[in-house]
Amino acid sequence: MSLFLEDITLTYPDGEGRLTALDGVSLDVPAGTLTAVVGPSGSGKSSLLAVAATLVTPDRGRVVVAGTETGSLSAAERAALRRRRMGIVFQQPNLLPSLTALEQVELMARLDGRGRADGARKRARELLDTVGLGGHTHRRPHQLSGGQRQRVGIARALMNEPAALLVDEPTSALDHERGAAVLDLLGRLTREWKTATVLVTHDRARLTVADRVVELVDGRVGISSASGV
Repeated sequence: MSLFLEDITLTYPDGEGRLTALDGVSLDVPAGTLTAVVGPSGSGKSSLLAVAATLVTPDRGRVVVAGTETGSLSAAERAALRRRRMGIVFQQPNLLPSLTALEQVELMARLDGRGRADGARKRARELLDTVGLGGHTHRRPHQLSGGQRQRVGIARALMNEPAALLVDEPTSALDHERGAAVLDLLGRLTREWKTATVLVTHDRARLTVADRVVELVDGRVGISSASGV
């Protein structure tokens, strides 16, 4: 299942006029592939991610997630779609200070109305193993490094088996080595979990992890290329 955006135009109020954040942007991300979106500040990267996540409704265009066209959905239906079919990795993991790594991940299933009877705790353990934190399940955020906290965020995003994985600047607060490890992990998990992954990043040095690189310039697609270019 894929993530598909067609002819997305998004504007915001700007004095007496409108400011165009996205101008006719289209993006097709097949399952099991990672598309990196790059561009200078103000180019529309964050706006594109917000539209893909159904957090913002565009002025024009279509967003289709795993075969579901989102334009006709109510706010409650979009929220349910995000919980069940999307995983979102934020720039800052925003972990709850009082919860262990295991509880942070397990919480996603509980928010969707599923508990231990559905194997939520077992799955949370398996995901933490997958991201290399099997020995840190009972540690709280202050006991984890920045890279480890970001890995908890990735495990949390995968908890409900998303069709689309949306990742916002995951390396911005990490040094080069830890940032590279996180990007490599995202590339591997995209292929193993068959997610349609969109990665917004400034880290051009590690774009070989992507199947495709899209550059936004003033809200438009400026360059689209294969990875490593």
